[in-house]
Amino acid sequence: MALTREEREQFLAEPHIAALAVTAEEGRAPLSVPIWYQYEPGGDAWILTGLDSRKNQLIGAAGRFTLMIDRLEPTIRYVSVEGPVVETVPATVEKLREISARYLPAEKVDAYVDFAWKNHGEMVVVRMRPERWVSSDLGTV
Repeated sequence: MALTREEREQFLAEPHIAALAVTAEEGRAPLSVPIWYQYEPGGDAWILTGLDSRKNQLIGAAGRFTLMIDRLEPTIRYVSVEGPVVETVPATVEKLREISARYLPAEKVDAYVDFAWKNHGEMVVVRMRPERWVSSDLGTV
């Protein structure tokens, strides 16, 4: 059964690991990789990635990407959202801290942020405006 707008936005707002998909070069399948993301209902979704990463290069060329999130418990549910890139800006330590705090235990955030900021190279925040949604709750199959 398809989710309501409120259900799919709330599900996307939960801290799941997403599968990011973006069109690749001619003759290749789309790039699909796991990624942390941030989303608040009614807003844009955003990711943080390396400036020189393949995914950032492909997103820049395509101008859009998809995030797909799923779970198996307590019911099988998924949300896939696709849309255009509306902004790409240099990452800040505050954005790195925000997304890290979404996924890591509180006691590990500071150490991770310090390490990532010093060692992961230049990063960018890429914002996507949700445009097309596919969602379902398949119940307890």
